[in-house]
Amino acid sequence: MARKAEGAEVLERAREMMSRAKDADELRRLQAVVFPLAFGMSTKETAAAIGRGTTWTSRARSAFIEGGGETAKEPAKTRNRALLAKDEEAAFLAPFVEAARRGGVLVVGAIHAALEAKLGRSVAKATTYNILRRHGWRKLAPDRRHVSADPAAQEEWEKNSARGSGGSKKGGGGRAR
Repeated sequence: MARKAEGAEVLERAREMMSRAKDADELRRLQAVVFPLAFGMSTKETAAAIGRGTTWTSRARSAFIEGGGETAKEPAKTRNRALLAKDEEAAFLAPFVEAARRGGVLVVGAIHAALEAKLGRSVAKATTYNILRRHGWRKLAPDRRHVSADPAAQEEWEKNSARGSGGSKKGGGGRAR
């Protein structure tokens, strides 16, 4: 026989908070408390009803009950390897974004050079792309040419390549008979 759900002292507070939940995640945390107490659901049934795993559901319930009826949000993801704070990134990108709004194009090379100058050291180009991605920008057009393209080698290949069938410029047959 299953154990009776604990936390009856916070049931009314959880029900009251459910009507004022600000987002779906907060609502799920509160449902993890209310469903077992009000409807006698097991942790597994509650997890299935709110669309979360049993471990998440159990931890959310425990945190609410131990916190005396306060929803404990998950800690914000840290940016331990960030080179700039988010607001500094936004301030750094502001002139480039303004130029793009006036009809210009965001040139990653120029932004990358400015970023390296601001930091005073070299960084990978992927860092610049990551900063742009965090602020809602993405690459919309392909490059004009391949990065490794060599125009001289292409021209040489075009001059010396075989045209026509059989591999010679005169277009004869294959092997000599």
